[in-house]
Amino acid sequence: MKNYDTLSEAINDLQINDYTYNFNLKPECLECASLKIEIHPEDFKVDKTYRFEGMSSTDDNSVLYAISSKDGIKGLLVDAYGVYAENISEAMRKKLR
Repeated sequence: MKNYDTLSEAINDLQINDYTYNFNLKPECLECASLKIEIHPEDFKVDKTYRFEGMSSTDDNSVLYAISSKDGIKGLLVDAYGVYAENISEAMRKKLR
């Protein structure tokens, strides 16, 4: 797995490598607004996970997920972790571990 120094560097490289869609985290699924679809935990896999820690504050921590769906849709999910982590279902939590 490739290592990245910054979140923006990782996003740019992964987008060049076919992870072209942006996913939003919802309690029960991932949402792709540009395609107007929802993808449930049983319909996607996490290909790669990258963690980034803010240098000035622990509040700046984030996780980047490279995700592919059963239908061949590949995209990225950026999520904060720690204090600002979203409330999600247990199925989503297990999938994003």
